[in-house]
Amino acid sequence: MNTKQKRKRGMRFWTATALFGAASLFAALEGTGDAAAEQPKSISVIAFPSPHNWPIWAAQEKGYFDRHGIAVSLTPTPNSEFLMTGLIDGRFDIAMAGIDNVIAYMEGQGEAPTKEKPDIFAFMGAGNHGFLQFVTVPEVKSYADLRGQQLSVDAMTTGYAFVLRKLLEKGGLKFSDVEFVSVGGLQERYQALMEKQQSGTLLISPMHAAAQARGFNLLTDADDVLEHYQGTVFSARRTWAKDNEAALVGYIRAYLAALDWLYEPANKIEAVAMLRRNMPNMPEAFADKTYEILLHPEEGMNRTGALDVEGIKTVLALRSEYSDPHKTLTDPEKYYDLQYLAKAVDMPRQSTNP
Repeated sequence: MNTKQKRKRGMRFWTATALFGAASLFAALEGTGDAAAEQPKSISVIAFPSPHNWPIWAAQEKGYFDRHGIAVSLTPTPNSEFLMTGLIDGRFDIAMAGIDNVIAYMEGQGEAPTKEKPDIFAFMGAGNHGFLQFVTVPEVKSYADLRGQQLSVDAMTTGYAFVLRKLLEKGGLKFSDVEFVSVGGLQERYQALMEKQQSGTLLISPMHAAAQARGFNLLTDADDVLEHYQGTVFSARRTWAKDNEAALVGYIRAYLAALDWLYEPANKIEAVAMLRRNMPNMPEAFADKTYEILLHPEEGMNRTGALDVEGIKTVLALRSEYSDPHKTLTDPEKYYDLQYLAKAVDMPRQSTNP
């Protein structure tokens, strides 16, 4: 059994055990959307500008949020610091970012100070896995070629910086052999790489394909090295989630319904047109490639919202190895709560493979 088969089997097992155990909760808010329709509840979401926001755009444009009595605004973030401090301090209700960020700020290891004490959690997975690709400039064809070079990251102590450190280690390099430079989010790192300001960075699919088309090298698929890695999640403040349970459940339902719509082959032309409207600088050919990657029936975006617990354990292991101040982190359940996902999904959806 190969790595990806193991990952999918693990996530199927986890989804079944975690969500079937909460079956008694499913019916509690069955009619919530209709009841709240007259007065839409505003929800502010912050995320990195990326094709991975496609389900949010679809839910907005196809009316799925409206059906559940919520009005969702989406704000792009330049970096994880702005995103995480905005979530924790209450400027945004929901954030879409790597679960590593949630863990870091909960453990006092975040990149930036916050006004409020962090009390955040992941309530749903937003990526099948990390989608992480280590991409380098054309001149760098091996790890040895990176010695003495600069590599870009979003932040030095959160996000995927520790993933990059592990890849370098597996490739035979020490952390001191390279220099990390904090550049910002995905688009900022991509642009810096295209201008060859640094020699490599971690990109999220499908951006790696755009880089390869311009002659840049895919040095490593991080998924092949780490096997399990929980990447992007949706997170919120615990107090906000408790006080806005109906709206949060409606958000999850609408998001998953939009994903189902995107995955329907009959909707491809409309879906690709929607993607290009929201990312107007994206060439048509790359939009088709993005559809192929993100909506792949087996390796595309997570259709169930499930989390990969083994993948969270990998995040904890990396943070335990590299974070400062040093902490040994071992309990993944501390950082997520799936009660809202359980209330949002129905029984048939539980058996759908992530």
